[in-house]
Amino acid sequence: QVQLVESGGGLVQAGGSLRLSCAASGRTFSNYVMGWFRQAPGKEREFVAAITWSGASTYYADSVKGRFTISRDNAKNTVYLQMNTLKPEDTAVYYCAARDSWPLGPNPDYWGQGTQVTVSS
Repeated sequence: QVQLVESGGGLVQAGGSLRLSCAASGRTFSNYVMGWFRQAPGKEREFVAAITWSGASTYYADSVKGRFTISRDNAKNTVYLQMNTLKPEDTAVYYCAARDSWPLGPNPDYWGQGTQVTVSS
């Protein structure tokens, strides 16, 4: 089992920034592809970003490309999502996810509990 705990969400004005963190425990962190998803009220959960085991490759949804950056620190068992130039449409619950194979896909093996991000206009 892998346990994932997100932090760093909050309320921010449009144009602002937030950095989300996801701390993993339970298994060898570097064995897992990591990613972020989000779910806005009344909408389906959607992919945001993913990063490979070593962090050599990253992938983003078109809606966040150029504004969000995913990174990981395998020594700290943590994955990050730096979110810049936030827009009201980025408002959602953000979930960290893990899978032991690539691609991450829409149904990773492990999920965090989510952290709320609210962007005011």
